[in-house]
Amino acid sequence: MVRRKPNPEEEREPLPPPATTLEGREDQLISAAMDLVERRIHEGTASAQETVHFLRLGSVRNQLEQEKLSNENEVLKTRVKEMESRKSSEELYEKALAAMRGYQGLEMPEDENDPDVY
Repeated sequence: MVRRKPNPEEEREPLPPPATTLEGREDQLISAAMDLVERRIHEGTASAQETVHFLRLGSVRNQLEQEKLSNENEVLKTRVKEMESRKSSEELYEKALAAMRGYQGLEMPEDENDPDVY
């Protein structure tokens, strides 16, 4: 492909100030790279790699992979919530058992002033 020299008469937008965080800076650079590639695609000067990259992004396979990753993330979030729920249930059972032992006279609770233990 023939590379076209930039026209000096073309006005360039002023650059925004750099972001203060690494994530923000990364987002700015990604955005600038996307703008550059988009302009190169419209001008017909994009490389084959750039073109193929965006073709792959639009494929059904990529969409299915993204959906799969999204579903896997939801499953992981659900597992974490379930583990937290189990932990709180176990703590509640332990407190209930300690209270029942105390009622039977087998064992006194560690802290008699603890409002959670009856």
